[in-house]
Amino acid sequence: MIDLGSQSVFAYAIFGLILNFAFSIAFGLYLSKNIGTEEMILSKGNREQPWWLSLSLAIPYAKMVITLYRVAILQFYFLDRGHTHKEFWVYLTSDDR
Repeated sequence: MIDLGSQSVFAYAIFGLILNFAFSIAFGLYLSKNIGTEEMILSKGNREQPWWLSLSLAIPYAKMVITLYRVAILQFYFLDRGHTHKEFWVYLTSDDR
């Protein structure tokens, strides 16, 4: 049986945050490698993050799942259909959908 004592929950939360930052950094590096940092800055929209996205950091692994969802959208909706990484970046950061 899994012990959900306070130390275990804290350990799961910390591990979830570490995984979140690892996946987010890797995804950011991947996009900047394929788009270019300067191009990303120039083509970034003015879309604000939803309020619930910042709350997801409090739930272990939730932010990591959101990042993996974005990776899936990039692969299946954009790259598999012939769109570019830049088009994904504009989609992700712009309000015009």
